[in-house]
Amino acid sequence: MAAVGVSILAVLFACAVFAPWLAPYDPTERVTRPFAAPSGSHWLGSDDVGHDLLSLLIHGARVSLLIGVVAALAATVIGVVVGVIAGYCRGWVDSVSMRITDVVLSLPVLPLTIVIGVFFGPGLQTQILVISSVLWAGLARELRSQVLSLRERDYIQSLRSMGAGPGYVLRRHISRAVLPLAVPQFILATKTAILLEASLAFLGLGDISAVSWGSVLSLAHARSAFLTDAWLWWVIPPGLAIAATVLGFALIGNALEETARPALSRRSKKAVQRPTALIATAAALSVDGLTVSYGAGRVVVDGVSFTVAAGETVALVGESGSGKSTVVASTMGLLAPGAETVGGSVRVCGVDMTTMSPRDVQAMRGNRIALVPQEAMSALDPVQKVGTQLMEALTAHTSCTRTQARERAAESLALVGIDVGRIDAYPHELSGGMRQRVVIAMALMNSPAVLVADEPTSGLDVLVENDILDLLADLQAKLGLALLIVSHNLRSMERIADRIAVMKDGEIVEIGTTSEIFDRPAHPYTRRLMDALTVLTPGEPLETAR
Repeated sequence: MAAVGVSILAVLFACAVFAPWLAPYDPTERVTRPFAAPSGSHWLGSDDVGHDLLSLLIHGARVSLLIGVVAALAATVIGVVVGVIAGYCRGWVDSVSMRITDVVLSLPVLPLTIVIGVFFGPGLQTQILVISSVLWAGLARELRSQVLSLRERDYIQSLRSMGAGPGYVLRRHISRAVLPLAVPQFILATKTAILLEASLAFLGLGDISAVSWGSVLSLAHARSAFLTDAWLWWVIPPGLAIAATVLGFALIGNALEETARPALSRRSKKAVQRPTALIATAAALSVDGLTVSYGAGRVVVDGVSFTVAAGETVALVGESGSGKSTVVASTMGLLAPGAETVGGSVRVCGVDMTTMSPRDVQAMRGNRIALVPQEAMSALDPVQKVGTQLMEALTAHTSCTRTQARERAAESLALVGIDVGRIDAYPHELSGGMRQRVVIAMALMNSPAVLVADEPTSGLDVLVENDILDLLADLQAKLGLALLIVSHNLRSMERIADRIAVMKDGEIVEIGTTSEIFDRPAHPYTRRLMDALTVLTPGEPLETAR
């Protein structure tokens, strides 16, 4: 649909740019008799004066598109500035800005534009002023809510704690985060601006010396085109041009908005069709010769191979920067921009994820293979109840009623040891350990065969960490999951892992059973890791313990 929109607008903008060369006649000259019917010389006939209507239509694209784009750009800039400043500064700035925004949003758009247009008088500048003054409020309101959330993110708080001022944070971080949302809003605002321009011109509030599609319609109405057959070629073509322009911008804007916010995309509510190979093969994760690079020559994962069988727990350990998170991202098909799988395969239940289409990979994620990410608070939407977020994980893949989804969410919460009564709680109302349990429950909503836990105990205290690891071990045994867990804590992995894979500099240097790794490490790096572990024995001084 986006390609269709681009094609439509490409034709219309080409007409606007090359109007002097494309139009067969000067739109201001009388070239034939009044109300001439369409002919080989005049494809759309003429108006009541004798102007060629095709020439008027082509030249009208220039003013209509110019006013639409400029007014939408002005509205977007105002909306972004108001929304970002109100959301970041909060306090009285937020209150005053949002009350003004509420007033603008509460007023009907067309009557407001007419009142402002009459006050300032007709003209192109008036049209731009009027349109931009009524379109900015919606964008400001939406961006303000986004900035309120961004302002409380951990990395923003960290910047502020290091002395970064509001200007630096807004310029370097907040603005970059809201830009992907502002672009589709600008496209959609352009669509609305073109409609408003046509309305204002039709009502006589445009520049009468400039030809636009709205002014052509206004003249047709004022000069009794509807009393003759002239309306067929005088009214319909500019009306179709306006409709085509609105359609083109709408298709592009919706596509961009879905890209910026994937939650808006329309997912199929049908049951996921799984490949036949998936059904025939035992649930397992198999990584074979995986090689990932960032650009030419920058290999970050080199020839990694391991398997995780159904009912088995494999721990992936290693120092920071060894490539563990990249391996995890590869198993989920979620590599960062710039990263590319240049070799090897990642098979989930026998199906190679690296050769699947993006749509098929999306169907696998959260369904056959699920992820428990780091930092549960960052993984949960702070303005959505946990029950709603659990239900989304189910409705993204299956066709079910809201009641059925809520029942499944309650079952999943009970499975991870959370009171079902907390289903309507917000993330901030839960402790860190409970939020981590919610994230695990979310990963289990579709009964996956493979569960990938990326440092699931990061940021938790020792007691809660042990509880979460015990929970994962119990779930793995109860559900027969293939569990891949990434961790820095070798001692905790000794308790729950069947096998351990040790990574260094993008390679697996050693893999074996837990007892082999701890009792008989073969690789020098593994031995250094073992030597770094602190083991306390009763009565032994801390300084001599190892």
